[in-house]
Amino acid sequence: MPRYFTLDEARRVLPSVADRLRAAVAIKQELDRAEREAGRITHQISMMGGMAVNRERVASLRNAREVAARQLRRIIEEIHEEGVQVKDLDLGLIDFPTLYRGEEVLLCWKLGESDIEFWHGLSEGFRGRRPIDRDFADNHRGDPV
Repeated sequence: MPRYFTLDEARRVLPSVADRLRAAVAIKQELDRAEREAGRITHQISMMGGMAVNRERVASLRNAREVAARQLRRIIEEIHEEGVQVKDLDLGLIDFPTLYRGEEVLLCWKLGESDIEFWHGLSEGFRGRRPIDRDFADNHRGDPV
């Protein structure tokens, strides 16, 4: 069962979650670079019929990928333990479950935004974001304290 946030609760945890999200985005970018380089090496080997491989470079790449993947998993797990959903690391997108008029919806925040100002239904996603208005603010709720 998810944790449900009020807007105020989500805003309180946002700074610490945003810091971890920034770290996760940076690690994912590092992991993506290592994956591209490994793919390039594999492609060169297959195109050249088995070229001489720099074993140290391949081992270093493999190790860097494994370390980055472990770090990324740990950070995402920490964010999830807060009750926050990581939606897209390329965009830096997270959601905070909440209840609006008794229905589960998501408060939506993206890296670079100054505040949580949008929400959307479970099936609408980022493209279906709507501004938080007075009706939403008055009729949403989180878990009982």
